[in-house]
Amino acid sequence: MGHTITDDLVRTQRAWTETYQQLAEQPGRTVLRRRLLCLSRALAEERLSPTERMELRRLAREGR
Repeated sequence: MGHTITDDLVRTQRAWTETYQQLAEQPGRTVLRRRLLCLSRALAEERLSPTERMELRRLAREGR
């Protein structure tokens, strides 16, 4: 552990969640799929532990 969850990372998680929701409402939108893939890569590069991922999602939901 020991990873610091930065504001940028929280914003990325929030953007991922919003994009995922938009894609669920508008399936087949290429631009949304590409954005989701890009955001997914950015989040995966952080190599967070499962506990840190849960904390990141919580912070994004709460609007830290």
